[in-house]
Amino acid sequence: MPNQLINETSPYLLQHAENPVNWLPWNDAALETAKTQNKPIFLSIGYAACHWCHVMAHESFEDPKIAELLNTHFIPIKVDREERPDLDSIYMSAVVAMTGQGGWPMSVFLTPDGEPFYGGTYFPPAPRHGLPSFREVLRSITEAWKSNQSQLENSAKTLKDHIQQNQTWTASAGPLAENAKLHEAADIIINSVDRQNGGWGSAPKFPAPMTLDFLLLQHLNGHPHALSPATLTLNQMQKGGIYDLVGGGFHRYATDSAWLIPHFEKMLYDNAQLAAAYLHAHLITGDLSFRRTCEETLDFLIREMRHPGGGFFSSLDADSDGQEGKFYLWLPAEIHAALSQHPRLEDLILDIYTITPSGNFEGQTILRRSAELNELAQRRQTPLPVLLSQLDAAHTMLREFRSRRVHPGTDDKILTAWNALTLRAFAEAARYLHRQDYLDIAEQNAEFLLAELHSAGRLKRSWREGQTRQDAFLEDYAALIVALLSLYQSSPRQKWYQAALELAQEMIDGYQSPDGSFYTTRHDQQDVIFRPLEIQDNVTPSGNALAAQAFAMLASYANRTDWQRIAENLLASAQAYSLQYPASFSYWLQVLDFTARTGDQLALLLPENVDPPAWIPEILWAKYRPALLFAQSTFPPTQPSPALLQFRPLEHDLPTLYLCHGTTCLPAITTQDALQEHLRKI
Repeated sequence: MPNQLINETSPYLLQHAENPVNWLPWNDAALETAKTQNKPIFLSIGYAACHWCHVMAHESFEDPKIAELLNTHFIPIKVDREERPDLDSIYMSAVVAMTGQGGWPMSVFLTPDGEPFYGGTYFPPAPRHGLPSFREVLRSITEAWKSNQSQLENSAKTLKDHIQQNQTWTASAGPLAENAKLHEAADIIINSVDRQNGGWGSAPKFPAPMTLDFLLLQHLNGHPHALSPATLTLNQMQKGGIYDLVGGGFHRYATDSAWLIPHFEKMLYDNAQLAAAYLHAHLITGDLSFRRTCEETLDFLIREMRHPGGGFFSSLDADSDGQEGKFYLWLPAEIHAALSQHPRLEDLILDIYTITPSGNFEGQTILRRSAELNELAQRRQTPLPVLLSQLDAAHTMLREFRSRRVHPGTDDKILTAWNALTLRAFAEAARYLHRQDYLDIAEQNAEFLLAELHSAGRLKRSWREGQTRQDAFLEDYAALIVALLSLYQSSPRQKWYQAALELAQEMIDGYQSPDGSFYTTRHDQQDVIFRPLEIQDNVTPSGNALAAQAFAMLASYANRTDWQRIAENLLASAQAYSLQYPASFSYWLQVLDFTARTGDQLALLLPENVDPPAWIPEILWAKYRPALLFAQSTFPPTQPSPALLQFRPLEHDLPTLYLCHGTTCLPAITTQDALQEHLRKI
């Protein structure tokens, strides 16, 4: 059977469409072929920006002799982990159970029924570093399947039962954690911070935006030590290395403890979440460098990762022109060529980024500031605004020079959940920074997702070039609901709230388990060995954590006690894990924080054809208000409108605000002074 990936839309799968390996996509026909021919499945899972996936493809999957082994003795199946996070989760759990570690490319051998019996990650073409060669692995498994098929099948069933058991969790009731318990969870995180470089662990070091956001929330909740590790980490990352100072945006992780040497791919989900974390840190501290990093990151997404229709692409590759990171590295001669007409700017860049002939990475330089911006301004005896203006001018020239290089490849598929994280970041930045351009981007993104990826009561996971693939997963639904409610607070158009309500009911109908938690996959999806039910956060929030947040917000907007119970049951079931292992459950802790606060609600009613007074958003969004839910409507509100807009009159035919704190509502507000005074009270 010839290679069938040419008919797929995933850029990762298309990268392998010309391999001599007769790859099949994961579908019922491929699984049935394995059963009919009684051959084991070789399942290879990766993603387009994965450096070692490219290496194994070049070394092994382009090798005709290895291809012959795979084509003769196996049913080779290739999966994009970003399109199928359910398969990635199931088989990664199996690989970790078998080997103690995981990663990509993931290489798993399955029975024809899809049950795993052997696996690993990258296998080299020849034995090295204690790893067997891929040829040896293929030959050994071929012989084992011929001589001990029943034993392998029994082992596979045992392993499947084990990982399925570990992916289930039991609903539990009980009071939800309050501030004291959340502070204890923050203490665990704080005690393990790298006090020199920020972040957690040594190398590789990941940005952990959910953990940073949780610490920022705990600072707002009165924890005396939560702010420092968060701002230390944010400051150290934005100096450069993991952060692209010229083009904006963050690379996936650092291979060292000081954030200097990144693994160079750029992922949409990282940049969306980090932009939001820097926004929140700016609002809390007033530090303009945090705002600068937030805006540079969002601007990078607009410039380099946005589809003309409004969606956002998934990633930029680590490699370009056959070398990892080549696009981002600099030689002194290149700096000179880019800035030679502006010697003062050239001197500035050479000084601030300590660019030398020997470089800091394989004879070239990864740009990284030698100090904080304020320190640099003092050292150069330059006012900070002037220094920033000079840097902006130099970066623009360097970016133009860099644009002539071979660009990293773009994975241009559009994923619902990752776009929802991005939508939320733009919506928040729009209202807190009063950026109409960001609001336009957010609304266009929401329009795209609802028009292109939602139809006939079903949300889709992936879109590329007009084609959708795969029913949505739990995280897609829940993240989009949360994002639409965030957008509704920035752009109070009824359609965003209405869409969130519809998606919530679809999520209940399609994904809820009998105990009230939510499966990763739809009820009618049949091509997995079991339906995963995940709890732990990863590089993106857990689908169940997002669901808890979605229903907590909707319950407050709609005054729905049934939805409030869903949120509380989810949180109660996860909170023991969350409080004990906070670094792995940071998003859960953020949702617990939301419910622990006495919720604030603000309703604005407007006379017909009257715009909101400018002082309302200026006062309302002058500080970070993570627990506030805002709704706005002309009077009388249309249906379905949030309950907090209902049964409230206009005062003297003026724009009228109603502010509630928990179950206590304050008198109607019609003046600027009254709003400021009432907000101070809460």
